Amino acid sequence: MENLLSRITLNPEVCNGKPTIRNMRFTAAQLLELLAGGMDDDEILADYPYLEKDDIKAVLQYATHMANAKTLLKAS
Repeated sequence: MENLLSRITLNPEVCNGKPTIRNMRFTAAQLLELLAGGMDDDEILADYPYLEKDDIKAVLQYATHMANAKTLLKAS
């Protein structure tokens, strides 16, 4: 499972350092929004052919880690 998390990249030169999928200009948040909006894996992969099934698994695992964080910082 840790190998999946390597698909989530943080690069200050890509999308202002937001978590992205494999250093592409496609953020983890964008993928989560598609899933939350009701798209299933096959629909996402058909619409975004550069994504892979493991990218979807990785973003869900990443979101799980974020949701289980012990400390949240309040945005000012």
